[in-house]
Amino acid sequence: MKRPAAAPRTRSDTARRTGRGATRSTAQPELAEATISEGDGVRYLHLGTPWIQGAMRIRKPLKLELDYIQRMMAWLLLRDPDTLAQTRTLQLGLGAAAITKYCHAVLKLPTTVVELNPQVIHVCRQWFHLPPDDDRLTVVHGDAAAHVNDPTNLGSVDALCVDLYDHEAASPVLDDEDFYRACWQVLDDGGVMSVNLFGREASFDRSAVSIAAAFGVDCMAMLKPTPEGNVVVLAWKGLALPPREILQARAEILQSRWDLPAKKWVKLLSAFQTPTPSDPQPTP
Repeated sequence: MKRPAAAPRTRSDTARRTGRGATRSTAQPELAEATISEGDGVRYLHLGTPWIQGAMRIRKPLKLELDYIQRMMAWLLLRDPDTLAQTRTLQLGLGAAAITKYCHAVLKLPTTVVELNPQVIHVCRQWFHLPPDDDRLTVVHGDAAAHVNDPTNLGSVDALCVDLYDHEAASPVLDDEDFYRACWQVLDDGGVMSVNLFGREASFDRSAVSIAAAFGVDCMAMLKPTPEGNVVVLAWKGLALPPREILQARAEILQSRWDLPAKKWVKLLSAFQTPTPSDPQPTP
């Protein structure tokens, strides 16, 4: 989810859907109108507001169009490029399917995505080139919280991307300590989580405290905000942040192999400081 951009100028089509990801309630959430608009060769996904929930360049459907979506892939810096093919990825919240398609079709990694509303999946397959499931892609119609709390999924993921905003885009719909502890548990040792937050919102400090309680502040880093205010937070399990020279070497490989702006990620990456008086440690 991204701050509003200039309004696209061409046609729009609509469908009914909820916000990205899941809510804590087991009741059926009210559906928001999903508006699909196009402008300057880019197709956008909205939820009845100017907020951009996802984007796709029509002639390059696998390209990561939005800056914050590119930064969500910064977890790659913490994975050895030589063993990347073994990385099991999970996305919570489908959005316009940009990360899901990239992990599946470009990086060719085992990819699972969890989306609460089946109509979101339908819209992505109809308008955003989300392919059918295959031996590497699994699209789950389900609740994100239930998925990470399912005991059968413990330790099943190496790279977890969390981008769970609804149509109001006020704060993540799953954002408390229990949720992030479940995210920690679903990661295998050496696993990395990336989370999209808004650095200019009051909810940012609350989110930071919750992530620190689950992962430990020494296992967190952040990228500087995008111009729109999106802050991508990285948190990891069972590893140490590699030295800067290793991150730079990996960034060179990522940039040359997949044309990702990885060298910029290293420059934007910094240690994380939470507003807590002490740094909680995770409980297995």
